[in-house]
Amino acid sequence: MDLSTQQLVEHKGLLILAWIALLFGAERLAPAVPRQGGWTRVLRNAVLGTLNSALSPLIVVPVSLWASSHALGWRPDWLAGWQGLIVDILVLDMLIYWWHRLNHEIPFLWRFHEVHHLDEFLDVTSAVRFHFGEVLLSAGARAVVIILLGIPFTSVIVFEVLVLLSAIYHHSNLKLPARLEAALSRVIVTPSIHWIHHHALRRDTDSNYATIFSWWDLVFRSRSRTQRTAEMRIGVENRHDEEALPLIALPFRERR
Repeated sequence: MDLSTQQLVEHKGLLILAWIALLFGAERLAPAVPRQGGWTRVLRNAVLGTLNSALSPLIVVPVSLWASSHALGWRPDWLAGWQGLIVDILVLDMLIYWWHRLNHEIPFLWRFHEVHHLDEFLDVTSAVRFHFGEVLLSAGARAVVIILLGIPFTSVIVFEVLVLLSAIYHHSNLKLPARLEAALSRVIVTPSIHWIHHHALRRDTDSNYATIFSWWDLVFRSRSRTQRTAEMRIGVENRHDEEALPLIALPFRERR
C-alpha cells in the first residue's frame, strides 16, 4: 500500500462523517419532503451503520487488500496512473450495478438487502443502514472481482469513497433547484432517481439500481418512468419497518 492510499484509508472515515454531517444539516434546512419517523428512526439507522463501520477496518479493507495482492497478473501497462483509475471506477460502478440488481433478483441476497429497503423514509442515515451480512457478502463478491480483473487497491479505496459519498447524497432528503437536479441526473444518481428505487411498490423497487453514474439504468433498461412525488410511500410493499435487533435477525428468520 503506497503512502497516498494509506492516508486515504486513514482519513476515509473522517471524510464520510463530514459529508454526512453536512448533508444532515442541509436536508433539515432545505427538505424535499416533510420529515417522518423522528429520532427513533435515526437512532435505529445509526445502530446498523455503526455496526457496519466497525466491519470496514476489521474485515472489508483487509479482504480487499488481500484480494489486490493476489490479483491475476494480466493487467496491461496502459492501465497504470489516472487513466487506469478512471477505467477501474467505470468498471466497478457497472459491476456494482449488477451486484445491486442481483440483490433484488436472488431471494437469498434479498433477505439481507431488504433490511435497507424497510426504512420508511429517506435521508442521509438511510445510506448507512445495511445488514452486516450484506456488507460481508459484498466484500466477498468484490474480492472475486478484484482478483479476476487485477484491480489495484488504490482504485478499490477511491471507488469505495465515491460510492459512500454518492449513496449519502442520493439517499438525502435535500431539495435542489429542479434544473440543477435535472442536469446532475444526466450523469450521477440524484435523490429524485433513487427515491423511486425506494418506492414501496415492487415494480419501482426493482428499478433504478445505479450507484454513482445514472446511465447504467438506461443502458441496461432498468430505469423507472415513475416520477417522484412527496406522497409516495417509501419502504417494502406489504411490509413495515422493525426495530434494530429484529432487523439484524430478519435474514435468519423463517419466512411464511
